[in-house]
Parts: sequence; structure tokens; C-alpha cells
Amino acid sequence: MFMNLSSSKRIWIVSVLLCSPVLAQENQSQTFEWDLTEIYQSVADWEHALERVNAQIEALNAFNGALGDSSSDLLAAMRAYSDANKEAARVYVYTSLDRDADQREPGAQARFGLSRQMFTNLGQATSWINPELLAVGESRINSFIEQEPRLADFEFHFRDVFRQAPHTLSQDVEGILAQASMALSSPQQIYENYANADIPWPTVVLSEGDEVTLSQAGYGFWRAAPNREDRKLVFDSFWETWNQFSDGMGATLAAEVQSNIFSARVRGHESVLSNNLFDDGLPSEAYTQLVTQVNDALPLFHRYLRLRGRMLGIDDLRYYDIYPPLVELETSVFDIQRSKEITFAALAPFGDRYLELLEYGLNQNWMHSHPQPGKRSGAYMNGSIYDVHPYVLLNHNDDYESLSTFAHEWGHAVHSMLANNNNPYETAGYSTFIAEMASTINEILLQEYMITNARTDEERLYYLGGALEQIRGTFFRQTMFAEFELKIHEVAESGQPLTGPKFTEIYGDLLKRYHGHGLGVLSIDDAYTAEWAYIPHFYYDFYVFQYATSISGAAWFAEQFLAGDGAVRDAFIRVLSAGGSDYPHEILLNEAGLDMTKPEAYEPVRRRMVDLMDRIEALL
Repeated sequence: MFMNLSSSKRIWIVSVLLCSPVLAQENQSQTFEWDLTEIYQSVADWEHALERVNAQIEALNAFNGALGDSSSDLLAAMRAYSDANKEAARVYVYTSLDRDADQREPGAQARFGLSRQMFTNLGQATSWINPELLAVGESRINSFIEQEPRLADFEFHFRDVFRQAPHTLSQDVEGILAQASMALSSPQQIYENYANADIPWPTVVLSEGDEVTLSQAGYGFWRAAPNREDRKLVFDSFWETWNQFSDGMGATLAAEVQSNIFSARVRGHESVLSNNLFDDGLPSEAYTQLVTQVNDALPLFHRYLRLRGRMLGIDDLRYYDIYPPLVELETSVFDIQRSKEITFAALAPFGDRYLELLEYGLNQNWMHSHPQPGKRSGAYMNGSIYDVHPYVLLNHNDDYESLSTFAHEWGHAVHSMLANNNNPYETAGYSTFIAEMASTINEILLQEYMITNARTDEERLYYLGGALEQIRGTFFRQTMFAEFELKIHEVAESGQPLTGPKFTEIYGDLLKRYHGHGLGVLSIDDAYTAEWAYIPHFYYDFYVFQYATSISGAAWFAEQFLAGDGAVRDAFIRVLSAGGSDYPHEILLNEAGLDMTKPEAYEPVRRRMVDLMDRIEALL
């Protein structure tokens, strides 16, 4: 997952010896911590920067009322606005990265809180800009653009402001909403404190005597334990802990839902979904077509689950049998060095331009690579500091899943480099809708590389199974999350209360339907239906459906340029290089001819799933 200012993701393993002539050799056990001195040399420097940004924010008020005076006045105001945003992002990201390395550290928590307040102040101080632009009028703004070529950097912003006119409120009301933004975003902060710092994680003893702590990262690793009784113990212990917090987490998620409903209604949107799609200029069919295609494909998913049971030798497949690989490999250590080498080799189909950026980034200290106490769980790339570089957070467990996440997050990093290199700051930031294609395609290329270079049928089965798992986890699981997110908002929008038990009921129904519980495909224990409380993405407001659209789009691109279509590969690079210079649906359509509102956009991922299962069954 890539991360913008408001906002982590996954990985995989290899036993093929690979080498990359461009990457320096390192010790197998090497870990990385990112170098934040490239942002600020010290906390004192950050404090001075915060002071400067606060001064920039105060100075913006001087432009209030002057946007329509002349093209030069408009340029001065928009340049000051842009500069304040760029520097505010730098201040914020420094504290966000510092905090995420150890969320128990009080000083880092306090600085992060100051940065959040700064953004609230920035939103309030600039809340008048869009209403004033609307008051000046589109024709006058367009005339200013003709008079002053330097306003071209802001042309897309102006276009979007006028598109948003029906949902833009008065200056006074916009100011009040800006003041409320910190309170409205509090549920996400509460979740993160619970999940990463406050919940006392259980410790269990596995069958071979290993005593392990089931933190977020520990659960992510041990849920795939080869021993079935160990997996059941991990599931039972981890979800028992979450069930103890389900009331508090229910209240937290309910507050998030109510915040979203408030924001949508106050702006005159008919629903939270329409509000969130509207912000990115996405047609509603981008969501509804996905849900339709995934539900139509559930029999295909059930075919995979039955194949999984067959390969694991399990007649009564359970939810805790989802994560172990279909085939166990003796060699299964993928440290950071091997992850670098394999990722670089696997992404060769992208061509020289992409690989040059990847090589450069891999040789820098841009990563925080391994788990440690207090560290934020999951993985993400934060590319919000325009004139520094991307930062990558991993919780690398030296396994194949970790390799896959490594490739995924570096896809985000190269996307940021391409976007920043080809756009001014004002249009460099890109949509999640495209961002997850940039990362998910790397996982597909990695899978095909590993399958091709497997030395034995057993190894090939392992990677084929991993590829199927990506489709399960991204196409089906994320759409299930998206259906849950839509359903809970619809329930609240109808006036019904949301509680921990209600969330569990809704999530449990979806979990069982998707996995064929009632058809005898896979059984779901009721204790595991509290999984909703564990998912951080429900605090990112209709984020998750874009994982599923992204694997669909990534499969569409990968199918063609793995077949040697250089034109499609070049089109994909253009899509990444476009940044946020247009709405994501339009970028995909205009640069590559991909229309995510049409059924045919989802056919390649379904074809890929059938092909992977056919290849597995041919080897059995």
C-alpha cells in the first residue's frame, strides 16, 4: 500500500539463486532503518521548520479577497498555497515516519500530534480558497491562465474546483469543517493506538516448543505455520484477544462511519460511497462492476479452495487453513539482499528507464525493513515529500510473502519517482486507484519469474500457489472488505445503530458467503468473525476496493506485456508518469485504453486464476 498524508502492505519467498550485477553485496542478516536526516538533520531543525510552516499558514490570509484581482495576484496566492502545502507535508511526514518506527515513544507521539494540528490549521487557513475561486468564476480564471503561463501548474486544480462546485460550501462553513477535521479523523488514531501499542498480545507455545508472541506481525507470520494444530492455536488465541476488545473497537469503527456520513451529508452527497468516488472523479460503475464481477467469480474462488484442501490433504477445510503454502519448501529464507536481487531481476520486463530508478532507490537508506517492538504493523510507501524521496516501511520476516511485499512497496516507490520526475509538485500526487496497480503488477511479474525459474515441480507448485493466494487476498478478500465497508455505511445511513456485535454479524455473513461456508467448501468458526476489528483499512474510507480493481488492471497490463507487447508496457509507464495530472479513470482510458467500468477489464485476472489452477493440476 502506498501512503499519502492521511494514511501499509504485503510480501513473498525464493530458493533460486539469482544475482544482479548492479546491487552491492550485503550480509544475509542485514537490516535497514531509514535515514530521516535527509528530511531534517535534527529534531531542533524540525521544530524550526514547523515554526516556518505555521508562519506560512498565517501569511496565507493576506491573499483572501484578492484571487480575482489579476493574474499576478492569483499566481502569488496559489504559489504561496502550494509552497505551504509542500513544506507542511515535509514536516508531517518526518513525524509520521519517526512515530511509526516506535509508536511507544512519547516524544515522537507528541511531535506527530503537533503535525496533525498543523494540518488542521492549514486546512482552516485555506478553506476560503475554493469558495473564492468559485465566486471569481470559471471564465475569469481561464482568462488569467491565458495571461499568465505559470498558472498552468494549477490548471487541473482549477478544473477540479469548478467540478466540485455543487458540493463546495460557504467560506465560513468550509472553515468550520476544516477545524473539525482533526476530531473527525480521531477514530483512525484510536485504532492505531489500540492495535500497535495498547493491546496486550498473547504468547503461545507451539508444537515444537517455540514460544511466540502473537502481535500483529507475529500473527501475520505464524498463521501460516505448517502444523495444523499450531495454526488453530494461533487463530484461537489471536481472535480471542480481539474479541475482548470488540466493544471498544466497535465504538471506534462506528465513530469512523458516523464521521464519514457527516462529511458526505454536509456536502450534499447522496451517500458516503458517492462522496468518496466523487473526490477522485471515479464513475460509480468502477465500484459496482467490480462487486458484480467478483460475485460472479465466487464459483472460481471455491474451485481454488477445494484445490487447496486437496493439496494440503485436508477434507474439512477451515479458515485457519487459508494461509499455509500449498507446498512446503526446504529453502524458504528470503532476506533483504535476496529480496533486492530477485525483485530487480523479476521486473526486467519494465525496461531500462524503470530499472534505473529501481536500482537507485534500492541502493539508498529509504527503508525501515524489519519488525521491532512498538513499530507500526504492515507495510507502506510514503512518497509525500516531493523534493526528497519515497520512504518504505516493511516488517520483513525473510519469507516469500515478505519478498512479495518488498516488490509491491517498491512498485509504489518507483511510481512516486516517475510521477515526481515528470510533474510539478501541484500534479505529482496520484490516486490510489492507479497506485495499487503500480505495486500489484510487480507481484504478478515476480510470480511469473519465480515460476519460470523454479528448479523442481514442487518449487513451481509453491509459486503457482502463491500466485493464487495473491488473487484470493487481493481480488476476492479486498472486495469482501469493500462489501463490508459499503454495508456498514448503508446500515448507518438508514439510521440503524452500529455496535461490535452488529459488525461481527455483517462481517460473518460475508465471510461465510465468500468462502462457501454453507456449501461445505470451507468452514468459518464464529470466533473468527471478529476479524473486522483487525483490519486497519476500514479507517481509510473506501480505500480497499481499489486493491481489487488494481489487481484486475495489473493483470490486464501484465497479460499483454508479458506476451511481449512493448506498446502496452510503454503505456503503463506513461500512466505512472502522469501522476495526478488528470482523474485516474481518464488517465487509464486515455493513455492505455483501459476502462475499469467494463466487464472486459476484469477478464484477465479471471483468466489468470484459471490458468494458474490448470498449471497446478497438470503437475499433480
